[in-house]
Amino acid sequence: MIAAPVLEAAYLQVKAGAEAAFEQAFAAASPLIAAIDGYAGHTLQRCLEVPGRYLLLVQWQTLEAHTVGFRQSPQYQQWRALLHHFYDPFPVVEHFATVLNYPCKDHTA
Repeated sequence: MIAAPVLEAAYLQVKAGAEAAFEQAFAAASPLIAAIDGYAGHTLQRCLEVPGRYLLLVQWQTLEAHTVGFRQSPQYQQWRALLHHFYDPFPVVEHFATVLNYPCKDHTA
């Protein structure tokens, strides 16, 4: 049986005035998470309504790829050192499985 893909989601509240430094640090940290077995991609979105709020979405092949493979890796220690001091409060991380995936319309026409 093949495991269903997992979506990790975290709201990241970055300390006021640290947004530009956070975005630079996040770009530097991205190869760390991308090197983990079971990693399938990630995106970081900046909130348009709430200053300093970001949404991190990470696609994993399995839950364990994140909770064990990444969180128990040397790369995670580097990730923490680069990013965790930016957060206030510390983010809650949740994992999701797809229930429905409805195709997007092509709006290029």
